[in-house]
Amino acid sequence: MLKDSVLVITGGTGSFGNAVLKKYIKAGIGEIRIFSRDEKKQDDMRHYYQNDRVRYYIGDVRDLESVRSVMVGADYVFHAAALKQVPSCEFYPIEAVKTNVLGANNVLTAATDAGVKRVVILSTDKAVYPINAMGMSKALMEKVMVAKSRVLDGIKQVQCATRYGNVMASRGSVIPLFLEQISAGKPLTITDPKMTRFLLSLDEAVELVEYAFEHAKNGDIFVKKAPASTIYNLAIAVKEILHANNEIVVIGTRHGEKLYETLVNREEMLKAHDLGDYYQIPADNRDLNYDKYFIAGDEKIGQTDEYTSHNTQRLDIEGIKKLLLRLDCIQEAMHARGLR
Repeated sequence: MLKDSVLVITGGTGSFGNAVLKKYIKAGIGEIRIFSRDEKKQDDMRHYYQNDRVRYYIGDVRDLESVRSVMVGADYVFHAAALKQVPSCEFYPIEAVKTNVLGANNVLTAATDAGVKRVVILSTDKAVYPINAMGMSKALMEKVMVAKSRVLDGIKQVQCATRYGNVMASRGSVIPLFLEQISAGKPLTITDPKMTRFLLSLDEAVELVEYAFEHAKNGDIFVKKAPASTIYNLAIAVKEILHANNEIVVIGTRHGEKLYETLVNREEMLKAHDLGDYYQIPADNRDLNYDKYFIAGDEKIGQTDEYTSHNTQRLDIEGIKKLLLRLDCIQEAMHARGLR
């Protein structure tokens, strides 16, 4: 990314936006535009960073005109604005559609009209075999991106997506909840001891977006391979690191939750490119005349399997602890308990 370029981050006051901002300020990028509807978080960021190369735009991805204003003169876009809490999207599915589907469409439309060079939209494992409103809306967001990318011939723009699992210690995730419960002397609440989730650091999420930014063709979806653990073992690992004796209580699966998550489905694995640390899922760019693409038989059918949090590398408690010890929030919690 060029030092004199302009980067827009929608939903830029969130965990991902802050991580990108810290990294790219050091890298010397020309201008970073934080676009969100939360003026308090923007003001907090303004006072924290105090950097003239960071500009703040109040707006909502649901409003096309406000999105157009932030795109003027922009070179690149990381689209992170979303409703992402599974239970709340179950109760307000139309709100999820407005932000995650129509909002993404507005971002892509405004970016194309403004001549933005590259757009990376952030998706989730919950978009694969979706059973909840959040995942369904993110799956549709991916479809919108792929559909819009098909008509970019002759336009020097790349639209692509990244898809990843749970980002450890991100806002609203389970690790900060465990830390709060331990600090308050309350039981650690887990939904299902056998439930598995991918474990990805915030830095790895940023690296995935950067990899997609550098290597994507139009319509591509990139997936970062990641280890996983059960929720029960994650709770045990947090307790052991902090020398806590809080009880673990099973509260049952919440609205819209799965036993395990999938990052690449079986059909996508037929065409996915294994790049070592990543999967690249190319867009299906056929038109509706399917007869001209027909190939009798496919030797890969029946030989592939989806990529899930059940069949990826499963970490034991010691492996989980090694990941957790890299997190600032864990180090802070250890310090507060006199363990450093």
